[in-house]
Amino acid sequence: MKRLLLATLLPALMVGCADPAADADPAAAAPTAGEQAAAPVVDAEAGDPLLAAVTGEWRDPSNVARDEFRHPVETLQFFGLQPDQTVVEITPGGGWYAEILAPYLREHGQYVAAVVDPGALEEGGGRDYQQRAKDSLERMLAAEPEQFDRANVVAYDPANPVFGTPGSADLVLTFRNVHNWRSAGNAEAMFRGFYDVLKPGGTLGVVEHRAAGEVADADESGYVGESQVVALAEAAGFEPDGSSEVNANPRDTRDHPNGVWTLPPSNNHRDVDDGSVFEQIGESDRMTLRFRKPG
Repeated sequence: MKRLLLATLLPALMVGCADPAADADPAAAAPTAGEQAAAPVVDAEAGDPLLAAVTGEWRDPSNVARDEFRHPVETLQFFGLQPDQTVVEITPGGGWYAEILAPYLREHGQYVAAVVDPGALEEGGGRDYQQRAKDSLERMLAAEPEQFDRANVVAYDPANPVFGTPGSADLVLTFRNVHNWRSAGNAEAMFRGFYDVLKPGGTLGVVEHRAAGEVADADESGYVGESQVVALAEAAGFEPDGSSEVNANPRDTRDHPNGVWTLPPSNNHRDVDDGSVFEQIGESDRMTLRFRKPG
């Protein structure tokens, strides 16, 4: 499995992203909002620790199967991930990125999984769901102590989110979560929490399902307008620091019967629908945005 995945990754890594900025000098100044930024190529021959984490044999095979759509190496490099950083991942769900980040940061950095505190929710307000999610993530981390024993789990109140000591994190990451916060009415509070936990000069990395334009807060498609995410970040005090098309999918028409959940990996559609159509599309079209806390 490891050798097969490595063989799959290397050609893509050696040619870089297909976006027009792929030949840009990585030492050049960071792009402004709206410009495309390509991640530097991984030097696998030098024993790159990020590639080692992505090809780790501890990863769930079903998670590995999503790499072709989620581009973890290129995405994390675009966000500036370094092995000595303190990284906070917001609501990591089943731990797709935790499987990569926790081992990568284990020796020299710190991985923090920020999960919703079930005790902060009312009965019937999602408490049971969040408790199951928290328990599941903690079981996953406990199952592989050689990789995950130094990971921290922090529980936060969605109404007043605190993700750690103010100014303690180098990087905050969130993957496909903004639509949930907008529908819950706490997106502004979440972005303020990101800002507070980051050090001056720290980075916020956001990957989100991308709508064709702005959508209503109550929109149930799972897609969000790129300008709406930028507005949330700027309102919290962040400065746009670049965007990448590494997770773009031009095959995604965004008009599916059950929104993003129609597509893989959820595949939530009627039995009478031709599932092969959605499989051919793949995962959703996604924006990949980087923001900087001034300082």
